[in-house]
Amino acid sequence: MPNYADSTEGDFIDGEDLRVRRAAVDALGPLNGTVVVTEPDTGRVLTIVNQKVALQSGYQPCSTVKVPVALAALSEGVIDRQTLIRVYGRTTFDMTSALAKSNNQYFANLGERLGFDRVSYYAKLFGLGEKAGLDIDGEQPGILPHVVPKSGIGMMTSFGDGITLTPLEFAALMGAVANGGTLYYLQYPKTQREAQAVLPRVKRRLDIDSLIPDIKPGMLGAVEYGTARRVGFDPNEPIYGKTGTCTDARTPTHLGWFGSFTESGKNKLVVVVLLTGGNAVSGPTASGVAGEIYKNLGLQSYFAQSHTSSPTLMISTN
Repeated sequence: MPNYADSTEGDFIDGEDLRVRRAAVDALGPLNGTVVVTEPDTGRVLTIVNQKVALQSGYQPCSTVKVPVALAALSEGVIDRQTLIRVYGRTTFDMTSALAKSNNQYFANLGERLGFDRVSYYAKLFGLGEKAGLDIDGEQPGILPHVVPKSGIGMMTSFGDGITLTPLEFAALMGAVANGGTLYYLQYPKTQREAQAVLPRVKRRLDIDSLIPDIKPGMLGAVEYGTARRVGFDPNEPIYGKTGTCTDARTPTHLGWFGSFTESGKNKLVVVVLLTGGNAVSGPTASGVAGEIYKNLGLQSYFAQSHTSSPTLMISTN
């Protein structure tokens, strides 16, 4: 698959936030990939760049799978944030450093401790393997395996072997982490009138509000000193994220993932970037694209502005 393409070809944008779309298109540039931007507190999709890729049945999640695995391990009490796991020699990692540096041995160990059944249960609970959207035309769900992949449970929980993840599924999960545990149906309006009338629709409440403080330091660390440094760290406007880099065994295609959210300012966003192509593709590269999106919107004072909501949306939110 080529590293470069026109990733906007064929997109239908009548219901999108055009400022957000322009920021995403400019940041993606000629790279072959897709960008999904959503509102974590409503589930509204603000833009999808390269809809034909974002809506299909997904790609291997690579190390982005470590976010739901971390939440599963914390939920089951097999570890806590301070638990040290030896990964090689005398080197040990805790949850924060393992997420920030995306340590594979740490998360393979969590997979062995959890077992396939519990990993599968939490993956389904967090929205993997099902459509993320509410009646989004053309959306296909990702895939969860029914049995342990031949590569083993450790590869499943560190690289996402056997799983396909869609950018919409990942955006919905990141939105739940950003908002404290509400998994919303994603809604993708077709017109500006529909966009003004979007009412948040809850898919389910996730009992993760007490666990989110245990994973956010690692997701912030990824941006500050870990695999997502290309975002650009600003302590006054923190961005939380997780990268993923691998080769999808089915294609084979090199993949670069980055899922992120910001919680400063008046307009909170979830930004998911998926790049596809050759050897030049990586999670750090995808994080750089996301960083440019945040930067482009910041230059427009997007996060400092109050957006006008419809009366129905205000009532629903209240």
